[in-house]
Amino acid sequence: MRGTRTPNQPAAASRFSRLATILVLSASALVSVAGPVHAAPAKDPLPADIPDYQAALDLVKSSSVRDAVCRFLSVPVPQGDGTAPAQPIPDKAEPCEGMPAFTVKDPLALNEISPGFAAGTSPPIPTEALKLRHLVSALNTTVNGRTATVMLAPTQGGGWHLAAVRDGDSDATYAGKATVGTLVFTEPQIRAWYRLGLTTVEPLNDQARQGLGGRSSLSLSEYQKLVKARYADKLPGSEYDAKGMSSGYGTPAEKTEDVPTRAPVVVGAASAALALAGGAFILRRRRNTGTG
Repeated sequence: MRGTRTPNQPAAASRFSRLATILVLSASALVSVAGPVHAAPAKDPLPADIPDYQAALDLVKSSSVRDAVCRFLSVPVPQGDGTAPAQPIPDKAEPCEGMPAFTVKDPLALNEISPGFAAGTSPPIPTEALKLRHLVSALNTTVNGRTATVMLAPTQGGGWHLAAVRDGDSDATYAGKATVGTLVFTEPQIRAWYRLGLTTVEPLNDQARQGLGGRSSLSLSEYQKLVKARYADKLPGSEYDAKGMSSGYGTPAEKTEDVPTRAPVVVGAASAALALAGGAFILRRRRNTGTG
């Protein structure tokens, strides 16, 4: 399932995204020094730090994504340790039939630490520290007592496609804590969420506070020293990565050889994700993202 493609522009979009982000952050710093600037209110623009945002917006509002959400919510979250046999998801002609009304909110950026920043080879500046990994969109309401998040991944050549529907809305909740002049990002290895200003990192949950050693904030350069110590030996190509233990820095897609057909199936999970793998819907276990 794919969003609208924009031909041959990922490199240009990436450069524009980085430039736009640093300009916004720099402008925020100047305002804090020079004092408030009075200007006429403007209409909300499309986010400059997200390439092909209109394509992503169109996708999350599409009937195909809505049907995927309904399929996900129509199946109870499997219990147990994830070893139960796969269960087929009912193939209904109208997946949303009988479902309460809901809408999917606008997509938000889900940033992660870049491999170069974690390795200590990139300078400690916002444009090099973070990488836009996915977009996330929560539902506007609970459906049958459950919340869910739509996750989009970038499509090669431009645009976005549906990558997963996940149980819960913590990813979107944290992503929504970004403010003008700041970016929110995750350190997935410890399920930590942070907010990044021009040069300062501050924690947003308990895992992040622990990750900063209990401090209320760190400079970006100090934070880089911490993550380098934690992950420099766990990046792609390392022994840690080769054993399949890495969870945030360029890891391969989940293997799906145990799924015998392309039919939608459910795999046991405590915190579930309806992932798209080879055209099949697969409900998988994922780690709790933390809500402290």
